[in-house]
Amino acid sequence: MSDSDREFDIVVWGATGVAGRLLAEYLAGQYPPEELSLAIGGRNEGKLESVEADIVAEADAWEEIPIVLGDATEPESLREMASRTHVVATTVGPYTKYGTPLVEACIETETDYCDLTGEVNWIREVVDEFHDDAVAAETRIVNSCGYDSVPTDIGTLMVQTFANEEFGAPCDEVGVYVEDVSGGVSGGTLASFAELFEAASNDPVAREALRNPYSLAPPGEREGPDRGEQRLARKDSLRSSWTAPSPMAAVNERVVRRSNALLDYPYSREFTCKEVIPTGRSVVGAASSSVIAGGIGLFGAAMTVSPVRRGLSQYVFPDPGEGPSERQMENGHFTIRVLGRGTGEDGPFTVEAEFGVDLDPGYGGTARMLGESAMCLLRDEVDSPLEGGVLTPASGIGMPLVDRLRDVGFTATVGEASE
Repeated sequence: MSDSDREFDIVVWGATGVAGRLLAEYLAGQYPPEELSLAIGGRNEGKLESVEADIVAEADAWEEIPIVLGDATEPESLREMASRTHVVATTVGPYTKYGTPLVEACIETETDYCDLTGEVNWIREVVDEFHDDAVAAETRIVNSCGYDSVPTDIGTLMVQTFANEEFGAPCDEVGVYVEDVSGGVSGGTLASFAELFEAASNDPVAREALRNPYSLAPPGEREGPDRGEQRLARKDSLRSSWTAPSPMAAVNERVVRRSNALLDYPYSREFTCKEVIPTGRSVVGAASSSVIAGGIGLFGAAMTVSPVRRGLSQYVFPDPGEGPSERQMENGHFTIRVLGRGTGEDGPFTVEAEFGVDLDPGYGGTARMLGESAMCLLRDEVDSPLEGGVLTPASGIGMPLVDRLRDVGFTATVGEASE
């Protein structure tokens, strides 16, 4: 960014929604105004004033938080907002519907950007349309900085960094295991999920983004050894355990592959990755994995039928902006384990990382992951050769994000796996 006289360090865009409010509360609670010039933004001034009053009442260090108004349907208002801050952290989804004008505004004003999208079709659209412009502007557009996809993307980076440093070679194969997750699902998350299926039903590029496991790689490099996310119950080769499909694998695996490509293949071009849910080694584990696979498959099939999808969105899913109860968020937690296997000069090795926190993954955990991603961009705490582009957490920020998350309560360990 060329302008050092901007009013704000970070604007939380979409602060009236559940995720945006939690992000703003987290940043104001974690950083006093002497360390962070924070503003909140959106289109509804009255709701923003209510959020600001609540945050100031809770965060003793803050007497006021500036409000910035704008509208996702009015690009000039987004450019004006982006020009006033160093970083925009946005929670406004579905990104397929509302995200593109803000990305364009940030590139035009050379304002770094981070979001929490899991909409593969939209990321593909932004990659194809804006990556080169972001590179030229030396502006970092970092997607998927929440539960989608920091644990998988950064966990893989931890494993591969350790493998290269300790064994002189990367892991050829990485497995990401969603071991323990408890938390609620928001209306915004479900709306994004529905929007993804809606786009795939009408747009051949969106369908290709969901079909091709390398769809987020740079153009000309959208192929490789991975055949796509697991869809059925399967015995795992790394853990000798039964596993079920992970509902987030379609996003997270593609983000990891994009990281590898953007960083010029430090994981190797033959690298494969998968994200799954481990269910155990017994007959019960086999049965559980089959039940989970069946449920995910049934839900996915239902979402491909337009009348069913629209009926669920209208009558069953909570509205965007609604989220889980405070009790659900307080009792939430997650643990992700990442195993990598490779061969160094002294023979085969296995590396293991653990990543998690005692917070609801989609809310408390995501607020910290997105907030600390924004802080890394703001402070230029970035371990990456890339100065701009449409990036991932691993390629756009890297290991400094691990350090920041450890400092705010996350478990993030890595080492040689025990036998």
